[in-house]
Amino acid sequence: MKIFVLNCGSSSVKYKLYDMADERVLAEGRVERVGQENATITHQPAGKEKVSKTMPILEHTVAISEVLHLLVHPEHGVLKSMDEIDAVGHRVVHGGESFSESVLIREDTKEILDSIAQLAPLHNPANVMGIRAAERLMPHTPQVAVFDTAFHSTIPPHAYLYAIPYSLYQKHKVRRYGFHGTSHLYVANKAAELMGQDIEELKIVSCHLGNGASVTAVDGGKSVDTSMGFTPLEGLMMGTRSGDIDPGAIFFLMKTYDLTLHEIDSLLNKHSGLYGIAGVSDMRDIEKKISEGDKLAQLAFDMYEYRIRKYVGAYITAMGGIDAIVFTAGIGENTPSLRTKLCRNLSYLGIEIDEELNQKRGVPVEISTPNSKVKVFVIPTDEELVIARDTARIVAQK
Repeated sequence: MKIFVLNCGSSSVKYKLYDMADERVLAEGRVERVGQENATITHQPAGKEKVSKTMPILEHTVAISEVLHLLVHPEHGVLKSMDEIDAVGHRVVHGGESFSESVLIREDTKEILDSIAQLAPLHNPANVMGIRAAERLMPHTPQVAVFDTAFHSTIPPHAYLYAIPYSLYQKHKVRRYGFHGTSHLYVANKAAELMGQDIEELKIVSCHLGNGASVTAVDGGKSVDTSMGFTPLEGLMMGTRSGDIDPGAIFFLMKTYDLTLHEIDSLLNKHSGLYGIAGVSDMRDIEKKISEGDKLAQLAFDMYEYRIRKYVGAYITAMGGIDAIVFTAGIGENTPSLRTKLCRNLSYLGIEIDEELNQKRGVPVEISTPNSKVKVFVIPTDEELVIARDTARIVAQK
């Protein structure tokens, strides 16, 4: 079975084509600057040279069409025809309370997704555009939606509800949803596999640390709490997002500077986090500035680590114990200094890490020592593989 995985943003399309017989990636790539005259396509077929080109791509149907042409291209392709694609798996950021698991897409699925678009206005409309575009190009190919929020549907009410009037939850579904679910699911299961234990017997804290970042408590293979909330703004300090902040401070800033809702939204989502403190949002730039003696960069790093550590500690308490901590995503996988600082500050739990192993990159690795009472892993995430697996499973049941 060959599964085509699509992740459509407002101006981008990321894709991978899998052969599910051995879960091998046949091709992958991305289209950027969709909607512009100078859009770029980068296509990497397995075992062949990478292809890059710039061309006008004004909407998602054209973007996906160009990708499909590359997949069947005599020189750059990996398929003889589009008929070899058995199903398309779509990443959808927000499923609200309507979708607690991946689903085969029907007409009513798209109607529901349109109705909850306001829950993720930057993501869901683009995801649905990708679904409709793929359907137009491949009308007879099954389409499956896989939701970032689905893994967190097991969080109990006492953890997902906010302490605001209950009627607001009843009427508008204002609650914690959580995100990065496919990533947390993948790395938690991979950690259990590396430990040689059944995930149902384990308590794992998963740290997805990228430009967007979240921590999840995984108890017995199920998400029981997560740091992102109603939107991806809550929780950890991130690249440009503030994370947790006193709502009263927002009211104060809006009043003091006469800010509109759009302006305060932009402040908290695009001008805060690491960027707000240090003036840069990339952790590599933060570390470079630290090496040059920049005090604000050091402060940003310390704040970033401290907030992760607070959530890890909270989730250990929530689960009543801990067996493993997992680091993943761009910062989690590629910043040994952050892992060192965090684990040293958690050494009271009996955590010890091997600094030589901590320097490894690109492969799943246990970085804790044999004497460590808590296992610590660095596991490259593979959200697309989770989408492909779910898609294959659902289509097989069809």
